[in-house]
Amino acid sequence: MDRLLTVDQVADLLGTTVRFPRRLIEERRIEYVKVGRHVRIPERAVADFIQANTVAPSARRLRSVA
Repeated sequence: MDRLLTVDQVADLLGTTVRFPRRLIEERRIEYVKVGRHVRIPERAVADFIQANTVAPSARRLRSVA
């Protein structure tokens, strides 16, 4: 079973305020689990979110001098 993280832990992991993971949950942009009235986010869901939103660097084209 995947480790379940609190919203505070996810914010620390992402280097953001607590408001950001809460917004991700509200907008259903990240998977989460309700445990009673508590919200937990699977560690895998955080990794998936990071992977899905990672932007690869573009290859820089050299301009020819004419």
